[in-house]
Amino acid sequence: MVKKLQKMSADKKSGPQLSGAVKESAQQIWLAGLGAFSKAQEEGGKVFETLVKEGLSIQRKTQAVAEEKISEATNKMATMATDIQSKAGHQWDKLETIFEDRVAKALNKLGVPSAKDVDALIARIDELNRNVQKLSGKAPAAKTAAKPAAKKAPAAKRPAARKSA
Repeated sequence: MVKKLQKMSADKKSGPQLSGAVKESAQQIWLAGLGAFSKAQEEGGKVFETLVKEGLSIQRKTQAVAEEKISEATNKMATMATDIQSKAGHQWDKLETIFEDRVAKALNKLGVPSAKDVDALIARIDELNRNVQKLSGKAPAAKTAAKPAAKKAPAAKRPAARKSA
């Protein structure tokens, strides 16, 4: 159409012929626009539905990727928390051991026997009791033999009992 108009304007033969060609060209452009509009109306619903389906598909893919990333981050955090908990527990055990050692040293300096010392002393006393019983020829006494009652001090010499507040 454009070539036809260019030929006519180049010939410059007649003005009415040119205006008729312009009119015809404008009419064809108008009809092409109406046809495109009609086609867009017919296929617009289909295009819209297709776009919605594509959008839904993209949304699902994006959601899956996001969930995967969240799962990875959760796993990393759980691993880190376990590591930190393990390290903290190990450090706590070290601190507890240091505390026990220092308390034992302090008690030892004060002359307080340890549980090991007391156990050794009990074993030695039991052995001595057995030896004494063998030498005296008597049957061994029960371990929890009653001690003779201590003599009570006269009432005047007895310390006054303290009242607790």
